[in-house]
Amino acid sequence: MVMAFDFGLKRIGVAIGETLLASARPLTIIEDEVNERRFAAIGKLIAEWQPARLVVGLPRHVDGSEHAFAARCDRFARQLAGRFGLPVEFADERFSSCAAASQLGGDKRQARVDAAAAAIILQDWFDQHAHPARSH
Repeated sequence: MVMAFDFGLKRIGVAIGETLLASARPLTIIEDEVNERRFAAIGKLIAEWQPARLVVGLPRHVDGSEHAFAARCDRFARQLAGRFGLPVEFADERFSSCAAASQLGGDKRQARVDAAAAAIILQDWFDQHAHPARSH
């Protein structure tokens, strides 16, 4: 299992994916701005799903240059690694929210978009790290 996060200041979208199938799906959102409560909620999800690795979306501009918010995402990733002792990787999240809103057929309720964006981030990560068991 791999768990992915679409980090935001107000919400964190969470997705889960099965490594063998290399497929991701939205899991939930964490709507809390208090760090300790956020990490407590993440800890419960990690205990329940037992992922082997975590993926954090890293925002970039359309031209690929680093977005100003990337430093906050990097800090979040370091905190995840430190608190939970799991490997943390980054995935490009350039178009994840737009793609998520599109997939939801115009349903722009931000909570649904954030969880769907996390699933897109994770699916992109799977696509970049094709599992050896997958046939091409």
